[in-house]
Amino acid sequence: MSGSSELKGKVVVVTGGTGILGHAFIQGIVKAGGAVGILGRNAKAAEERAEAINAAGGSALALVADVLDEAQLKAACDKALGHFGKIDGLVNAAGGNMPQGVVQPEDDIFRMNLDGLRQVLDLNLWGTIIPTQVFGEALARNESASIVNISSMNSKRAVTKVLGYNMGKAGVDCYNQWFAVELARRYGDRIRMNALTPGFFLTEQNRNLLTNGDGTFTERGAAVIRQTPFKRFGDPQELVGALVFLLSDASRFVTGSQFVVDGGFSIFSGV
Repeated sequence: MSGSSELKGKVVVVTGGTGILGHAFIQGIVKAGGAVGILGRNAKAAEERAEAINAAGGSALALVADVLDEAQLKAACDKALGHFGKIDGLVNAAGGNMPQGVVQPEDDIFRMNLDGLRQVLDLNLWGTIIPTQVFGEALARNESASIVNISSMNSKRAVTKVLGYNMGKAGVDCYNQWFAVELARRYGDRIRMNALTPGFFLTEQNRNLLTNGDGTFTERGAAVIRQTPFKRFGDPQELVGALVFLLSDASRFVTGSQFVVDGGFSIFSGV
């Protein structure tokens, strides 16, 4: 595959690699010269994406695992090491929301679905921590390794309805800073951790919340657009440049940061 060379010779595992943003991530990594491990629960999607990349001259491997299952992740790590011989980067892109983690305006907030909220929090927070624990030992063998977590605008301010997701991503932000410091204290500049913080991008999980069948905005979607100075949703490809930078050696002195890609959402007062 033709492209740049910022990640030439590097092997990067992407959790959530079978999702919409994950698809943009794996394509961007390969175009930047890297090899990619596509990790997700959907074996068919992971294998199809790996086959397409390999057929086009890139290097990819399907890795089937649940990010909350340590044993499955260890098996995936062993498979990646057996195939590539090393792992240089990890992108913790698995996450998202679930219906049981949504609090509707008419719901009694003292009778919330606590199990549902916990499931969403676990997916986003522990679904970031556990893969780092498993793949971290392989990363620590390298002279330069990078972990990129995926944060969200939801971690910065109260976004209605999605409390579980808000809490999960806020936890990711805290973890991103704390763990980056501890990595530096133990490994110096050999392993860095940063977060990519997207604004609002259309995915399969939020498309029906933000847009109607004819492509017009729902009330919620219109509210997001009003708060976004660029007056549009982001395209997944617009996250790739920041991701490649954080994975590449160009970011060797960057750790614990949050790289915001949000069309101005986070800085706009609304006035």
